[in-house]
Amino acid sequence: MINIAIWIKAFRLRTLPLAFSSAILGSFLAYAHNGFRWYIFILATCTTLTLQILSNLANDYGDALHGTDNEKRIGPRRITQSGLVTKKQMRLMILLFVILALISGSLLISTGLQHIGWKTTLIFFILGLSAIYAAIKYTIGKNPYGYIGLGDLFVFIYFGIVGVVGTYYLHVNTFDPWILLPASAIGLLSSGVLNLNNMRDIENDARSGKRTLVVYLGSKTAKIYHLILITLSVIFSLIYTIVQFNSFYQLLFILTCPLFALNIIMVMKNTDPRELNRELKKLALSTFAFSVTFGIGLVIQ
Repeated sequence: MINIAIWIKAFRLRTLPLAFSSAILGSFLAYAHNGFRWYIFILATCTTLTLQILSNLANDYGDALHGTDNEKRIGPRRITQSGLVTKKQMRLMILLFVILALISGSLLISTGLQHIGWKTTLIFFILGLSAIYAAIKYTIGKNPYGYIGLGDLFVFIYFGIVGVVGTYYLHVNTFDPWILLPASAIGLLSSGVLNLNNMRDIENDARSGKRTLVVYLGSKTAKIYHLILITLSVIFSLIYTIVQFNSFYQLLFILTCPLFALNIIMVMKNTDPRELNRELKKLALSTFAFSVTFGIGLVIQ
């Protein structure tokens, strides 16, 4: 039971609502275009689950290897650095979730594209493999991209564009370029969560050689960057709603805007990095609420 509790802690289940946002929104968009399929939604959610946990485990392991996780780190306690599991045990668990992600992703792609040509299927398999690679390479290996300021870009691409557009396409088997707007909104909000994480850890990251985008920008500029991320996500959502307007129910997502506004205010006023832990959780849950309300607004008639 103790081992199970330790691994559940390593899985960082509180990150899952944010990860599920892309699959949820992509599925709602498909439903609005009369292409929703339950089994695609279930497989997409399972694939997202395995990829997010894989990313969390790899992050735990990679930061321990690089010495970024130490007694001066403000964030949640990591199990590799603290010795709750051995490095070998962590490597085996990472391998397990690589396998699970491969199985779930392969089932998702083969099921969703069973009537589509092999070229499109091959593209999706390459995207799937790249998602697994990105989950691992964030902090593991030589020159991990999370250590050279590219974490935000990869989060935007995989949590936003690939996650939302990919899920939508697997449902309906067609591409709508307007979907890029809500997909970008989710990507920007997800990058905002990472930005808060990096703002919280800026001092320790800088000392440890982890050159996140926040380390490059500095705390003051990172706050402005955070404002831009959240504001653009709302603007993109409004543009999509105006262009694809059918009902005032589509404005339901505006109910989450006060949550985003409050988050921005708290971040701009922040002087204690420890307090950003609370804002990080709030933004992750607000993003999940945004994806649900945006989606419900699309399907209510």
